[in-house]
Amino acid sequence: MPFFSFYSIEEIKENNKKIMKEITKKITLNDGREITITTGKLAKQANGSVEIRMGKTHMLATVVSSKGARDGVDFLPLTVDYREKFAADGRFPGGFLKREARPTDQEILVMRLVDRILRPMFPGDYHAEVQVMISLNSHDPEVSPDSLAALAASTAIAISDIPFNGPISEVRVIRLNGEFIVNPSPTQMEEADIDLMVGASSDSVAMVEGEMSEVSEAEMIEAIKVGHEAIKIQCAMQTELASEIATSSPKREYCHETHDEELKERIKSETYDKVYAVAAEGLGKDERSTKFKQVKQDWIDSLTEEEVEKYDSKLIGVYYHDVEKEAIRSLVLSEGKRLDGRETTEIRPIWCEIDYLSSPHGSAVFTRGETQSLTTVTLGTLQDVNRLDGVTFQGHEKFYLHYNFPPFSTGEARMKFSVSRREIGHGNLAQRALKKMIPSENPYTVRIVSDILESNGSSSMATVCAGTLALMDAGVKITKPVSGIAMGLISDEKNPNNYAVLSDILGDEDHLGDMDFKVCGTADGITACQMDIKVQGLSYDILEQALNQARDGRLHILGKITDVIDSPRIDLKPQTPKIIILEVPKSTIGGIIGPGGKVIQELQAKTETTISIEEIDEKGRVEILGTDQEKLDMAVAKIKSIAFVPEEGETYKGKVKSIMPYGAFVGIAPNTDGLLHVSEISWERVENVEEVLKEGQEIEVKLISIDPKSGKLKLSRKVLLPKPEKK
Repeated sequence: MPFFSFYSIEEIKENNKKIMKEITKKITLNDGREITITTGKLAKQANGSVEIRMGKTHMLATVVSSKGARDGVDFLPLTVDYREKFAADGRFPGGFLKREARPTDQEILVMRLVDRILRPMFPGDYHAEVQVMISLNSHDPEVSPDSLAALAASTAIAISDIPFNGPISEVRVIRLNGEFIVNPSPTQMEEADIDLMVGASSDSVAMVEGEMSEVSEAEMIEAIKVGHEAIKIQCAMQTELASEIATSSPKREYCHETHDEELKERIKSETYDKVYAVAAEGLGKDERSTKFKQVKQDWIDSLTEEEVEKYDSKLIGVYYHDVEKEAIRSLVLSEGKRLDGRETTEIRPIWCEIDYLSSPHGSAVFTRGETQSLTTVTLGTLQDVNRLDGVTFQGHEKFYLHYNFPPFSTGEARMKFSVSRREIGHGNLAQRALKKMIPSENPYTVRIVSDILESNGSSSMATVCAGTLALMDAGVKITKPVSGIAMGLISDEKNPNNYAVLSDILGDEDHLGDMDFKVCGTADGITACQMDIKVQGLSYDILEQALNQARDGRLHILGKITDVIDSPRIDLKPQTPKIIILEVPKSTIGGIIGPGGKVIQELQAKTETTISIEEIDEKGRVEILGTDQEKLDMAVAKIKSIAFVPEEGETYKGKVKSIMPYGAFVGIAPNTDGLLHVSEISWERVENVEEVLKEGQEIEVKLISIDPKSGKLKLSRKVLLPKPEKK
């Protein structure tokens, strides 16, 4: 007979508690708001999982890492996936399938934020696949989830057995009315003049990204320091939480790399001087690459058949790459000389041209060294806005920028599929750099497209410069021109005081260096920035030097831009559509659109214009876009007639519609008639109306009153005529 055991509800709950080992920690922000972090309750089969709550926001982060590395993998295959569930905001997904599909641009931008701070913190020789998944399960409109994502991810890793040189965290810092706020609400962010995401460990800053309203370098550093202080508290909490979880220490043992020290030393001793000599020649990208490859091939050709069989070809590639890296870095640190022969502060040659294409509303080419952007500007109406329908934000953008990076820009032949995460990230940075220079009164929807035709370092900054040129070429009245520059860093691991900050970095300097710090701004201050570093942290001294050096570079580039065009075109190009904006009563919007949109569609077809309508503050805002002035005038006249609202005291040119014994009905607008009483026709007595007026006759009349109850109009003709003198 089978044995059955029965437990009370209380016993079951107690047993579950023991199994789950639920632990909760809290972080209190300066303004009293709390961030709650819980583990041991959900997703326990992951290597690490945590829940984060702030207000009504709930986020779940998990991390899983393979036990071993795949064959041939010599890098960290890290995947960060961030998703916002529509149920988090009580909404249904759009589309036919009614389920979350591909990530939105906003989700991808959050993935990049988290990835960039996490990646440098893993051991360099750890090559096992790591997957971090973060899901927003409940959304609070007063909490910005991107400021919590990295904290959630790092905590999940910290409590796992995965090797990690953290913890780290990210916070958002804004300045509102002169006061710094950590992890503000979206409402507060709208009015801020500094909006920064700061990523750091307890020791040093590792990632910065944000937009500003032309702030100084000192103000930006102050904001970063505020963020870092908040991060230190969050890192301490993670360390405390991990100490209470047995599985978090020690970290798992791994061996993902095999080495041959004899081979490593031989390659270095026999190729280093040759590589150094090539690096010191100051060659162009292609010639330099060819010569580096030749040094490697010459060494391989010098091997005997026995040695070829003995040595691992993959290790030869790894060790030779290390030699290249060491030689290039040594050249910079010892001689202050770069791969292309420039000084550390020197900017590559620049040429630029506007009005490069005939048909677009604005166009420009910006070339800096071997990096080139062909950028266009298109002007449109409200119908052309970029509509955003995410979980945390619904609305539209009247200014947006798209960045394209085709394979040929680097001389490669590969398949081009959907827009990459990199393209979305670079485009977003350039958009943020330029958008604050678009005046609020600009009537057009503005779309910028940057196509990178050549790439050898900092194509996103070339996009900013080309975007400025194209906007001014299009006649968009930008407040000030904007330029951008990418800064790099070469540092000595053994001597922290031995480093070089590089202006306008090459692709190789980005790849082999320690930092990629993009800074955009006007002559008066910074408008956007993005910093990624490959070492674990960055001192404030280096950060300050990089920002000041970047300012000098920005001003140099701005000079090259303003030499070509120093202010926006006064007149739009002939092919650019003109835009006319009308304000109409809310009650007339339906008449303008017509049944099923019939009226507005017919009007657009007849006048060859584009007409869009939106309701703002209980009024209608009509935008009419077209290139033919005569047809624009026709569209304006028609809309004015439909949206006509009579005003007392105004004079109108009307047409006699019908004649009655007591007066005449005069049409002063389509579907709008008023009574011209016989006593208001003339100063003289009128016995017979038909003797004075005829149907179809055009006359001027004045609206003298509107009946408040019936809305009937009372007109007068005589008040516009000279009053006869009394005899």
